[in-house]
Amino acid sequence: LFVVGMAKIKVHELRKLNKGDLLKQLDELKTELQQHRVAKVTGGGASKLAKIKVVRKSIARVLTVINQSIKQNLRSTYKKGALLPLDLRVKKTRAIRRRLTKEQASALTLKASKKAKYFPARKFAVKA
Repeated sequence: LFVVGMAKIKVHELRKLNKGDLLKQLDELKTELQQHRVAKVTGGGASKLAKIKVVRKSIARVLTVINQSIKQNLRSTYKKGALLPLDLRVKKTRAIRRRLTKEQASALTLKASKKAKYFPARKFAVKA
């Protein structure tokens, strides 16, 4: 699969893997992190201590790819339906989400629509 601990894991390589491989990769990285932490406590070399950060970031990358693929699958599942789960909806801001739609904002009452129809805005010919 990958040579763990040698170099940073590239995200584009992770995206090609299936979920089983990603979970296996995650387990390997977690065990490696555990080994580095034990080495830190027992006074291991400086190289081991420096790799803790790299391994932690690699774990974060794997988890990010897993979560993004799950969310992408959910989006394709709910694409047909009328309603979306809250975490798949567009975030925007609270005020924008509660704002009237364009149709609602431009809607006129019966009285206002009659007034607009029977008394249109007058047009004036301005002498230049």
